[in-house]
Amino acid sequence: MRLTTAWESYAADKRLMGYSHHTLKGYKIQTNLLAKHLGNPHIEDVTFEQLKAYLVSQTHLKPSSLAHRVRYLKSLFHWAHDEGYLARNPASRLREPKLGSLVPKALSEENTELLREGCITPFEHALIEFLYTTGCRIGEVHGLNRNAINWETRSVIVLGKGSREREVYFTVKCGIWLKKYLKDRRDNDTALFVTERAPRRMSISQLRHVVKRVAKRSGVEANVYPHILRHSFATHLLNNGAELADIQGYLGHTKADTTRVYAMLSSERKRERYHKFFR
Repeated sequence: MRLTTAWESYAADKRLMGYSHHTLKGYKIQTNLLAKHLGNPHIEDVTFEQLKAYLVSQTHLKPSSLAHRVRYLKSLFHWAHDEGYLARNPASRLREPKLGSLVPKALSEENTELLREGCITPFEHALIEFLYTTGCRIGEVHGLNRNAINWETRSVIVLGKGSREREVYFTVKCGIWLKKYLKDRRDNDTALFVTERAPRRMSISQLRHVVKRVAKRSGVEANVYPHILRHSFATHLLNNGAELADIQGYLGHTKADTTRVYAMLSSERKRERYHKFFR
């Protein structure tokens, strides 16, 4: 079985397990890169040495990107071994690069307010407020329908990673802008956010473009992208006294360690604790 053929079977199994289209799209790109490097061999002919040489050729990547590539290769060949396509797993001895402490970036509260002021239309206000006050991933926002909003509790059920549902919440201000935006709409599309012309569900790249457009207009010098609003949501909650366990639930993290990195960003909280003991 050729490597690319094995990928098709692997992808079919992962779809049944709830892997997102976005995740599988990324895996397919990685498979094609490996197949091109090795000449699309039969999967049973791939060796540890070939995989290691391929990864060495990718060391121009950031350590986090290279680690992601290693994890995918281990997943693919582990699957092929379990399915009986391989007598032994050539990826079992691959090791991820050391990443050190990866601290997520967040906007200051001042820059967050500037970003808000950079919005012009109800649509821009609604999108920025929703991303920031819910802490949602951009893919989660992309998949939302407008009838999913519970106006009474100011909450929405989103479908996160691994097809796990969770309830997220938004503020009064966010609700006001959402209502203004939806009231202005003249289409019948079910999506929460749609394109301005020939309304249809906005793609992830289109949503990212809107965030970049607002950021440029706002004059914020920091690099602004949708996920930094998620980081900012978590960091600002922590700075204002929220518990890590609550933030973990809001973000949909399955592991507490994933949420704990935000404590490293909380300089305001560190200063507060310091001055509590040293006046």
